[in-house]
Amino acid sequence: MKEKEEEKKIELRPIGYVENAYFEPGYKEEVFQKISKIVLKAEFAKGLFRLDDFEKLYILFHFSKSGGYKMVQRRRYDGKLSGVFACRSPHRPNGIGLTLVKLLKIEGNVLYVKGLDAINKTPVLDIKPYIKKSKEKPESK
Repeated sequence: MKEKEEEKKIELRPIGYVENAYFEPGYKEEVFQKISKIVLKAEFAKGLFRLDDFEKLYILFHFSKSGGYKMVQRRRYDGKLSGVFACRSPHRPNGIGLTLVKLLKIEGNVLYVKGLDAINKTPVLDIKPYIKKSKEKPESK
């Protein structure tokens, strides 16, 4: 094994984009009560088959307007200083966002969701169903 592994570049391409009334980055609590659209590219529309079996979804997206980051920053929800990985700031090394949303309906390649904290034209990277576990898995020893 090499002493120093080469870093491989990871390239992601959006599967769609957010459409809503928020055009500038910034925390707004009201966004969690608003409806957003996620417009998937036509080539991915078949991937929505049976997605409406789920009430909630995880949306992974790219913070496309958030440049730079600090390893230690102040959390917006409690004001405490914390490491970048101990907060939900959009200023991150890879700029990936994750939000749990409520799925309201699907029309063709368009998802209507509530609770998405991403701004208009945000690139969506992936969608995953939220599956509530009825029992915790036993701790592995």
